[in-house]
Amino acid sequence: MGTLSVVATPIGNLGDITLRALETLRSADVIACEDTRVTAKLLARYEIKKPLIIFHARNARAGGARAEALLQKGKHLALVTDAGTPGVSDPGSELVERIRGALPEVRIETIPGPSALAAALSIAGISAPEFLFLGFLPHKKGRQTLFAEIAATRRVVVFYESPHRIEKALASLALALDPPRRVTVLRELTKIHESVVSGNATEVAQYFTEHHDEVRGEFVVVVSS
Repeated sequence: MGTLSVVATPIGNLGDITLRALETLRSADVIACEDTRVTAKLLARYEIKKPLIIFHARNARAGGARAEALLQKGKHLALVTDAGTPGVSDPGSELVERIRGALPEVRIETIPGPSALAAALSIAGISAPEFLFLGFLPHKKGRQTLFAEIAATRRVVVFYESPHRIEKALASLALALDPPRRVTVLRELTKIHESVVSGNATEVAQYFTEHHDEVRGEFVVVVSS
């Protein structure tokens, strides 16, 4: 049986990849990725040439079957996501679950590294000895219920949001949260336009209403306890 290496890749700055991740990508027979264009850019930066197969949420069944077949043949398969650690708010967890169930003899190893979750908590300035991580919030169904749960919990809450929904999310937090609770929005972590905006929910929502040019990129939202 082969080896499945779950490899964390940069969340923005391509210099953030680890030495071990580079060694693993160079030694792998095949790399499974979300978007070949994104992964090809990373590989080109470090002069790595490997066959790529696609694995993402929309092709999890077909991509999983292809990955399983490669591992059955004894191949070394590296799994990467477009940014960060596979399996964290990412369909990579489905592949790992599938391989653990279907091919228990396959060695599955973690090659740890960048994670937007850890990066955000490290500079949010909010003490979080424990926290609730919600990943990406649902687009429609159950969304308002989650905001009510965020308001009710006494834990720090962290979630990811897209530029298309960040303003609506902040408006919902402004309605749901008590004013003393602090909201920190971290945008474009590790990239040129990295920024941090913090205040109560109303203040932060107002900031992005007044600075609409900053409603772009990738967002992590941290709500204090």
